[in-house]
Amino acid sequence: MSSTTISMTADNGASKALSFHVEGEHHVPNGTLLGFWIYLMSDCLIFACLFAAYGVLGHEYAGGPRASEVLELPIVAVNTTLLLLSSITYGFAVLEMQANRKGMMMMWLAITGLLGAGFIGLELKEFAHLISIGAGPQRSAFLSSFFTLVGTHGLHVTSGLIWLVTLMVQVGKKGLIPANKRRLMCLSMFWHFLDLIWVGVFSFVYLMGVLS
Repeated sequence: MSSTTISMTADNGASKALSFHVEGEHHVPNGTLLGFWIYLMSDCLIFACLFAAYGVLGHEYAGGPRASEVLELPIVAVNTTLLLLSSITYGFAVLEMQANRKGMMMMWLAITGLLGAGFIGLELKEFAHLISIGAGPQRSAFLSSFFTLVGTHGLHVTSGLIWLVTLMVQVGKKGLIPANKRRLMCLSMFWHFLDLIWVGVFSFVYLMGVLS
């Protein structure tokens, strides 16, 4: 009887905590976004190391082609435009998500995915062209650092596309539940981060390489 009385007379905060735990909805507010920010900071360190390696090795041609001889700026400009546009369309998707307009949000996400896929397609075409003319990653330190930096960014974009498709399937099945909104916001941070990194790649690797 005494335990029942204690249970019934528990303070309001304890009762809410017990209900929260029993229902299986344990989630620290903003915990996911904080954890994802920490992940992005670790990714920044990875790309910082790759940029530093390219800065050291980017002029080590070993008798092979120079950056200005193999990099085609017009194609890369088109590629850059595709990725920057995909960041804008994802922003539109987030606005539609906040307004709970699922259909419009899915449309903008699909456009974002197509632009991202176009970016990857052009990047793979560039890699294939370089390898076909004997400018593969094994040719020189410059090309090794180039393929590593640009390829790592491309792998991130590919991962983002897989994540995007997965989230679209989840939203299609369960709608705009809080968990899906959190995931969409995390992907938004990731996608904009990749755009920022690519601006650095375009400026530091392609633009400076072609103009040097």
